[in-house]
Amino acid sequence: MDRTFFALGGVLALLGVAAGAFAAHALKGHLSSDMLDVFETGARYQMYGALALLATAWAVTRWPGTPVEWAGWLLVAGVVLFSGSLYVLAVTGVKWLGAITPFGGLAFLAGFAALAWGAWRG
Repeated sequence: MDRTFFALGGVLALLGVAAGAFAAHALKGHLSSDMLDVFETGARYQMYGALALLATAWAVTRWPGTPVEWAGWLLVAGVVLFSGSLYVLAVTGVKWLGAITPFGGLAFLAGFAALAWGAWRG
């Protein structure tokens, strides 16, 4: 599991940097400043999720068990739902996609809680 989470963390970090660069260079001038901010928020939280996955990869070797493994998958879900919905919202302007974003936020929160629980019960 540690290799899986580390690989996912690396890929999500790479894509997060790419998304941020894309927003700064390719989308500037094509999106309103509000929608550019939305896109950049997605990239920022994708990086948070990626870094947390790298920490989770380490944590699963230190405190193996279900809570830490759940943490990793919840963080992945957080990136997909939170950042993904913000990317699509910013580019398409389809407002109802904003209703998906809080589920990604909840997945992030649950992932961090599971990571803390796994460390606590160690």
